[in-house]
Amino acid sequence: MILAKYYPVTSHTDQVGIGSTFVAVKGMKEDGLHYIAKALEAGATTIVVEEGASLSQQLHDMIHKAGAVMRIVPSARLALAELSAQAYNYPAQKMKIIGITGTKGKTTTSFLIEHLLRSAGYKTALLSTVKNKILDTSFEASLTTAQPDYLHMFLDIAYKAGVEYVVMEVAAQAMTLHRLATIQFDTVLFTNFSLEHSEFYTSQDAYFKAKCSLFGQLAPQGLALLNADDKKVIQAVSAEYGNSLKQPVFFSLHKNSDMYGVLKKSDLTGLVLDIQTKKSCYSMQSSNLLGDFSASNILAAVGVAERYGVDRQTIEDSLATFVGVPGRLQRFVLPNGAIGVIDNAHTPSSFEAILSAVRPLSNHIIAIFGAGGDRDPIKRPLMGALAAHWADVVFLTTDNPRSEDPVDIIDQIKKGIDSSLMHKVHVELDREKAVKQSYAFSRPGTLILLLGKGPVEYQHIKEVKIPFSEAAILREL
Repeated sequence: MILAKYYPVTSHTDQVGIGSTFVAVKGMKEDGLHYIAKALEAGATTIVVEEGASLSQQLHDMIHKAGAVMRIVPSARLALAELSAQAYNYPAQKMKIIGITGTKGKTTTSFLIEHLLRSAGYKTALLSTVKNKILDTSFEASLTTAQPDYLHMFLDIAYKAGVEYVVMEVAAQAMTLHRLATIQFDTVLFTNFSLEHSEFYTSQDAYFKAKCSLFGQLAPQGLALLNADDKKVIQAVSAEYGNSLKQPVFFSLHKNSDMYGVLKKSDLTGLVLDIQTKKSCYSMQSSNLLGDFSASNILAAVGVAERYGVDRQTIEDSLATFVGVPGRLQRFVLPNGAIGVIDNAHTPSSFEAILSAVRPLSNHIIAIFGAGGDRDPIKRPLMGALAAHWADVVFLTTDNPRSEDPVDIIDQIKKGIDSSLMHKVHVELDREKAVKQSYAFSRPGTLILLLGKGPVEYQHIKEVKIPFSEAAILREL
């Protein structure tokens, strides 16, 4: 199965072919107006620009000379979504689209849902932060939620391959930037909400409202699943969309909910979770998931599986065989008896979740992390404070510093660490050296947590992405 090289509608000149429509979108760094000439050279026959865009006479002459049509629209981003869907005859309308939003847990829950549906014999596609997938064929994912030109091309191929259910992670930015306009969701799941993306949104309220807006695209008979343990989610969604949601399902790790779970065991061998729903009782075992947050993800996935008629035995059996997600609590047993864990945790709430979950499992925890450059400076000292509180040893290092000075990022992380805990902290800018030094500090039973990068196998320094694999480093050890 091969994805198309050229798209009928696109905002990127690499995807322009003969007869393509090129939509000139103004991005965060680049303006599509600067690429109109290149799009015409590649064969574009329609150029879409936003109202108020200033085109030089030279560009007007080039469009006229090429015999191309120019269309002016109120929003280039919205036009990109609408025209892309139209070009493929609205493939999303022909399948069940399951949207998962929230600050934490989107990826693991998406993988869980896709695994449960596939185990029941359903034909599925997956769009996630880690990878995209149609049936058994995987594709690289560059964004949590794809741009609409790629998205509708992908959905068209999925539909033609016989896919019935599409499981999709939905980022708040995707809603704000109209990437999912025209798509109606058969199921919408909200996992939780916490601080993130202050580099994009002017306030956390704006970020939260962007996530909640997904419920505005829920089908009339669609199902909303809400985490009852996150009171802000319940209150806000109920206030804004309560009248339009048809019998939402609430899930919780406490008994006052439509479906709830009781965590019976959680250690380094996995977890045991008892689940009660309106339809059935389950006893779940997983050797590749642990902690309260994993139990919450499982609950959400079971709710979706029940929605689509997956039977109890299939759900129990398939959860037992779930291998986990690359870069999410990915464990490596090391030669000296220590255990390395790679996880994507990169926000204060995800730090709190994973560190508090593993703290009872080991008497010696080493945390290795940094913070992404050009992203969320507010969260840096908060993560420093949490790491120093929960871990016994902390290695501060780099994590995609991008255009920022890594030393400045580390200094901001250190501002959150109480002076009485600074004896725990070591600084090593070379992340590979930090991992190897942490191993030298470790002993049998030590948990070495490599936080932040997850499945990402590069370091983004200045404008260059340098290959870098934490999994490969741990395998070497």
